[in-house]
Amino acid sequence: MSHDNCIFCKIVAGQIPSAQVYADDDVIVFKDINPAAELHLLVVPRRHIPTLQDCSVEDQGLLGRMLLLAPKLARDAGFAFEAGSHREANGFRVVMNTGPGGGQEVYHIHMHVLAGPRPWKRM
Repeated sequence: MSHDNCIFCKIVAGQIPSAQVYADDDVIVFKDINPAAELHLLVVPRRHIPTLQDCSVEDQGLLGRMLLLAPKLARDAGFAFEAGSHREANGFRVVMNTGPGGGQEVYHIHMHVLAGPRPWKRM
């Protein structure tokens, strides 16, 4: 199910280009066009779900797969946590904004994967 006016549905459908870094049957992952960190990826389900609040128990598998994908994406980009290392870029952050008060700008659930020198200080 998609919505004609949803920018992420258009990206999923290939109607709008993106800098895609990963895709499978459930999600696509692409670079944010206005990055808030050195690494700023968006993990977007292919199926349109407006907000996290609209998810149901049937969506728990999708949400779990999205979350478990984050470490792989960070590792592939060189930001995975390295035990015993204290360098600032060691690690990543996962964020999902929900609703207007939560900072959601596109009403199609998506997860931000951010990494680099303390990217949350800029958000």
